Amino acid sequence: VQLVESGGGLVQAGGSLRLSCAASGSTFSINVMGWYRQAPGKQRELVATIRNSGGSTNYADSVKGRFTISRDNAKNTMYLQMNSLKPEGTAMYYCNAGGINIHSSKYLEVWGQGTLVTVSS
Repeated sequence: VQLVESGGGLVQAGGSLRLSCAASGSTFSINVMGWYRQAPGKQRELVATIRNSGGSTNYADSVKGRFTISRDNAKNTMYLQMNSLKPEGTAMYYCNAGGINIHSSKYLEVWGQGTLVTVSS
């Protein structure tokens, strides 16, 4: 499976962006997808996850109430709506998918190439 992110860019503090992650490939049964971010000089951190079955979501405390993760299974696409963005939200945002390879039955994680979000103060 391949993951391709889009939607990053430059936005002023308080503004909004919507990131998209399109998944392609038919050999991978996705269980959970998520967004992670990595700011310059910092470790990659979890932003939000969404489970394929039931659609339950999980958010980092720093984004609760401002970010919304969603998924369109018909389009194999995941979204991250980011509102009230803050300068500390400047980072590379990565899409992640975890699931089972249908041929090997092994659990795998796949990452996208990332999309840059810059929030100016």
